[in-house]
Amino acid sequence: MHHFTRQDLSARQQYKFISGSIIPRPIAWVTTLAGAVVNLAPFSFFSSIPGSEPLMTLAIGRKTPQQPKDTAANLLATGEAVVHIVSADLVEQMNATAANLPASESEVVATQLDLVTSHSVAVPGLAAAKIRFESTVYQHLVINDHTGQAMADLFVLRVSDFYFADEVFDATHDYILPAALKPVARLAGAEYAELGPTYQLTRPQ
Repeated sequence: MHHFTRQDLSARQQYKFISGSIIPRPIAWVTTLAGAVVNLAPFSFFSSIPGSEPLMTLAIGRKTPQQPKDTAANLLATGEAVVHIVSADLVEQMNATAANLPASESEVVATQLDLVTSHSVAVPGLAAAKIRFESTVYQHLVINDHTGQAMADLFVLRVSDFYFADEVFDATHDYILPAALKPVARLAGAEYAELGPTYQLTRPQ
């Protein structure tokens, strides 16, 4: 096997090795508010937390040690977001919202996506998304590098409202239907993936 210590690698190599190995990663497509401007951006350092609270984690790298990205700044200012799951039919729009627009410009307007009013937060959601979660900031942690400089903002978000399109939800069993959802996953660089064959394993007792 190829073996490297952390000291052998540049920061870019470390990032490439981690992002290329921890795959596939789900994509959080997040709306936040900056005043009246709706910000929309995708993030693949995204997961969930087991327990009695409906919690999701979202890690957002910083522009500079002193400057959070727009989504992180909006979360810190308002404490609210709507997180959407990206399905295959929305992948082109999702990719377009990764563009580095000024904070005063909305990616929603640029991609001509329709918004829907939320129930529990002021931030609107995306009408086209098959799954969305209204959420609020539960915890926030600034992640520093080895020199003490801020390099990322880690958010734990608590879901207040769950939305599932009819075609992706089995209401009889409370199941999400992954084949109907067709979620898109991030790999590394410019590569993405969709679900392949699925199978089941029975856990040992």
